[in-house]
Amino acid sequence: MALTLFLVRHAAHDRVADTLCGRMAGIGLGAAGRAQAAALAARLRGEAIAALHSSPLRRCLETAAPIGAALGLEPLAEDALAEIDFGEWTGLSFARLQEDPRWRHWNSARDEAAAPGGESMRAVQRRVLDWICAVQERQPEGRIALVSHGDVIKAAISHVLGLPLQGYERFDIAPASLTTLVLWKGGGKVLGLNEQPFAAKEAA
Repeated sequence: MALTLFLVRHAAHDRVADTLCGRMAGIGLGAAGRAQAAALAARLRGEAIAALHSSPLRRCLETAAPIGAALGLEPLAEDALAEIDFGEWTGLSFARLQEDPRWRHWNSARDEAAAPGGESMRAVQRRVLDWICAVQERQPEGRIALVSHGDVIKAAISHVLGLPLQGYERFDIAPASLTTLVLWKGGGKVLGLNEQPFAAKEAA
């Protein structure tokens, strides 16, 4: 028995390139993000997915909405899939963060570092893996989709690939990307990594 997980990173919002939004309220998709979400919905329509889960943050719920409509499913908000709690860094520009030595340490030592007043990536990995294990207990086989955030997805993938958390640097999880995992008791594998349906549609 094996569980197939479709891991979707939320589509783009207008501040994705310049601000560490973290858990800021009210960050929704921009026009480009809405088009990306529609492309994700078209890609997933034929995948016979039985359940759809999402981070409770607006940008993820707005990404999940067209996917849910295409699948005939109501997205279920899950706190375990939420973005990293970046504490006092939340809402700062990346330019300002580059001046903070703690930010540079965070990016060079993900196995041990934590955001000031927030979470470590180790804690993030633990919560998302605990959630996945609970899903496996309830449904050891089938097909489930989840919409979450880049580093949350990277934490899960690093575990499946046997990478240290600093291995997050070795692969990309772009906005509106799709990564597919197959998991079974005691193991798993990556079937697809960082697939970008919107980019493929534009190139066609």
